[in-house]
Amino acid sequence: MAIRTIVKEGEEPLRKRSKEVTVFDHRLSVLMDDMIETLHKAEGCGLAAPQVGILKRAVIVEPKVGEPIIELINPVIVEQSGEQVDYEGCLSVNPSKNCKVKRPYKLKVEAYDRYGKPMTLDAEGWTARIVCHELDHLDGILFIDKRYKD
Repeated sequence: MAIRTIVKEGEEPLRKRSKEVTVFDHRLSVLMDDMIETLHKAEGCGLAAPQVGILKRAVIVEPKVGEPIIELINPVIVEQSGEQVDYEGCLSVNPSKNCKVKRPYKLKVEAYDRYGKPMTLDAEGWTARIVCHELDHLDGILFIDKRYKD
């Protein structure tokens, strides 16, 4: 495992659409392990592959330290409901740009695990917020693009 460099706002990978993962192999597992190690070092709660310069549709989410890490490969939101508005930040964006963002309160996401096994994630509240934030990265969208105006 290795700690990877986190791409910062203004660098090209953050504004590109990521490609679907088609091969579930050792390289993907290494990427996921590296992302977990990088997330822990940065003390974040979520990380998408483009944030480490890899344009693949892969994210990890750790809503609370010590809780199981959620790994999502090729995730798609299939249901959403409610809304929540709160402040967000990002490991790739200067903290001075933290702002309020409107997100769904509940989500259902279909994805694959690192081994290619289909899975479904039901998330709400804080976890739903993080998942939405990370999935936006897969389409080249940053939270600052969705700044909520009261």
